[in-house]
Amino acid sequence: MPDVFVNYRTGDEESAATMIARELSRRFGPERIFFASNSIEAGRRFPVELVRAVEECEALLAVIGPRWAEVRGVDGRPALEAEQDWTRREIHTALDRGILVIPVLVGKATRIAPAALPDDLRELADCQYRRFDHRNAESDLTALGDTLARLLPELGTVDRDARAARERAKAKSRKKSAQGVGHTRMRTRDVRGGIGNLNGDLSGTFVNEPQGPVNTGQGHQYNAPHFEGDNTGVQFTAGDNSGTVHQRFERERRRSGDGR
Repeated sequence: MPDVFVNYRTGDEESAATMIARELSRRFGPERIFFASNSIEAGRRFPVELVRAVEECEALLAVIGPRWAEVRGVDGRPALEAEQDWTRREIHTALDRGILVIPVLVGKATRIAPAALPDDLRELADCQYRRFDHRNAESDLTALGDTLARLLPELGTVDRDARAARERAKAKSRKKSAQGVGHTRMRTRDVRGGIGNLNGDLSGTFVNEPQGPVNTGQGHQYNAPHFEGDNTGVQFTAGDNSGTVHQRFERERRRSGDGR
C-alpha cells in the first residue's frame, strides 16, 4: 500500500512530478510512493488502480505548475472544469476522505485563488503548500522528504537518509574515540625515569623509580639517613616543593674499646 500519492497534470510540470516521485522512492522505497506511470502494472485497469491508490494513501502531493489551471482538454475547455478530469478527481477524493493534501508549487506558480477552482476543490486553496524549483532541486526535495517523514511516522521508520545520517554520526564518534585513545598512548609511551613536569597531553609532577624519600607536594621534607665516614649533605628540591629540604647526618657511635 503506497503512503504518498503524487498527483500532477499532463502538460504542466510532468518533469517536476517525475523528479519528486523518483527522489521520494529512493528515500522511502518505491512501494511507498504511487506515481501512475511507474506504479500501475501492465494490463491493470487504470481507473480502478488510481482510485484504489488515492483511497489507501496517507498523503497526496498536488504538483502545481504555472499552467496547471490553464491546460485545456480535447474539447478546448480548461481540463480542470471537466468532472471526469483525473487530476481533479484524485484531489477531490483525497479531500473528501480527509487525507493530507500538500500542494507543491513549482517554479513561478502561485497559490491558486479559491475562485479559480471548482466547488469540490475549493478546500485545496486553504492547504499549506511547499515549493519546488529546478534551480534548488536538491534542497527542495530534501525539505519535502523531511516534511513527509515528520508528518507520516511510518515513512520516518524507513527513511534511508535518516538511517545513513545516524550511521555516519556513529562512525564519526567511534573514529574520534579511537583517535583519542591512540593519541594518549603515543604521548605516554616514550616517558622515561625522572622527576619533573610532563608536557603534552598529560600535566603535573611525575615520579618514576625514585631512589629515596621524595616529597612532590608543598611544605618541608626531612630525610634522616645513616651514613658512615665523613658524610656531607646534599640539599635538593624535587617537583614543585616550595619548602626547604633538610637532611640530618649522624656519625656512627664508636663502640667501647674501638681503637679507631
